[in-house]
Amino acid sequence: MAGSTLASPTASPIAEGIVLVERGSPAGEIWRRFRQHKLAVASAVILALMALAVAFGPLLWRVPINDIDFGSHLEGLSWNHPFGTDDLGQDLLARMLYGGRISLAVGLAAMLVAITVGTAIGAIAGMSRGSIDAALMWLTDLFLSLPPLPLLLLVIYLFREPLTKLVGLELGTFILIVAVIGGFRWMQVARLVRAQFLTLREKEFVEAARALGMSGLRVVTRHILPNSLGPIIVAGTIDVAAAIIAESTLSFLGLGFPPDIPTWGRILFDAKDYLDIAPHWALFAGGAIFLTVLSINFIGDGLRDAMDPRTQA
Repeated sequence: MAGSTLASPTASPIAEGIVLVERGSPAGEIWRRFRQHKLAVASAVILALMALAVAFGPLLWRVPINDIDFGSHLEGLSWNHPFGTDDLGQDLLARMLYGGRISLAVGLAAMLVAITVGTAIGAIAGMSRGSIDAALMWLTDLFLSLPPLPLLLLVIYLFREPLTKLVGLELGTFILIVAVIGGFRWMQVARLVRAQFLTLREKEFVEAARALGMSGLRVVTRHILPNSLGPIIVAGTIDVAAAIIAESTLSFLGLGFPPDIPTWGRILFDAKDYLDIAPHWALFAGGAIFLTVLSINFIGDGLRDAMDPRTQA
C-alpha cells in the first residue's frame, strides 16, 4: 500500500542492540556442552574405534582363535602376528578381537540389569511414603553392606554348574556373570533415582499434572522419569566400567569364562606366568581393559557436566 510502510529489522532503531539467542533442543544443548569436554570427546572416539574393531575386526582378521602352532610359541610382534602369540602359538590379535566382544557385551548387559533394577526400586521408593520406602531403602543398605567379591565367587561356585548344564557352557556363564555383576551394582542407581524422585515429585509441573487428573503412573513416565534420565545415564557409564573390571577380575581368578573362550581378563590371567619372557601377552590385554575403563569414565564425566542444568557455557 502506498500510504503505509512496513518496518524491517534493519531499518528499525529498536532492533539495534538486541541480540537474539536461538535456543536449540535439549539434546542439542547437551551435545554442545559435551563437545566442550575435550577428554570426553576424545574418549568417545577411542571407545567407538575399539567397539568397531571388536565388532568388525574378526571379519578382516580371519585367523582362528584356537589355532595352535607350537612353532610360533611365545612369538613377539610380527607381520604374521601383530600382537604376538601365546604359549600355545595362538594369535593374540584374533583372541583380543574375539575377547573384546565378550568383555564389552558383559559390561553393557550388566549395566542394563543394574540400571533396570535400580531405577525400578528407586522409583517405587521415591514415589512411596512410609513403610514401603523404608523397606526398600533397608534392602538397598543391606546389599551395600555385603562384600561383593566373596559373594560373587560364592554365587558363581554354587550356580555355574547347574546353569551351564541347562543352557550350555558359554551362554550359561554369560548369563550368570551378567546377573551376578548387575545384581550387585543396582544399589547406587536406586539411591540416586530415589533422590531425584523425592525432589521432582514436589515440583510445580508435577503438581500441575496431578491437578489435570493424570494418574500416578503417567506422572512418573511422562514427567518425573524423563527429568531423571541425566543422572541415570551418567551412572550407567560408571556401571559399564565397573562391570568390565568385575568380569576381568573373575576371569583373572579363573572363575569367569572357560579357558577356550578368550576374554581380556582371561588372556591377562593366562599371561601372568610369562611376564618376564613375553610381556606383550599381558600388555595388550591389560592395556585394552585400562583404555576402555578410562574412556568410559571420562565419557561419564563429560555427560555429568553436559547434563547438569547449572552448567553455564
